[in-house]
Amino acid sequence: MAKLDLDDYLPYLLNRAGARIADAFGKVTRQHGISLQMWRVLAALHHLDGQSVGNLAAHTSIDVSTLSRLLDQMQGKRLLLRRRDGKDQRSVTIHRTATAQTITERLIPIALSYEAKALSGLGAREAKTLKAMLRQLYDNLDSLDEVTPPAKKNRAAGAARSRLKA
Repeated sequence: MAKLDLDDYLPYLLNRAGARIADAFGKVTRQHGISLQMWRVLAALHHLDGQSVGNLAAHTSIDVSTLSRLLDQMQGKRLLLRRRDGKDQRSVTIHRTATAQTITERLIPIALSYEAKALSGLGAREAKTLKAMLRQLYDNLDSLDEVTPPAKKNRAAGAARSRLKA
């Protein structure tokens, strides 16, 4: 059996670091009346206002059905507006409100300070390399659904052998 050392296992290390910063920053976002997921939407809209739900889902890594419910909550809090595209009435774009902009502008310096704390001890080149590597890692995972877990491979092979014997 293969040995797994959590302290040297990349998914564990990524989750551990991400969970720590998310927990800490989540406390800050809640003080401003929003959840961490709402912050991700506001940050994405700050980067590019007027995105489609599909683009927001991809940009924030929130699945579309969860995002749709989240957008309803945010609209109820007067943080965003949905607008129909003039060219395609079926298409809706999401826009931040002045309230959302104010909250986002208050949180950006705090978010950047958390990032700086996370990157402390790394030089500018190392931080840039780390971010590039994380983007590459994320892109690599697009094909994750194509990977068959070893246990399933072994069961499938065993089932195929059983059929051959019959």
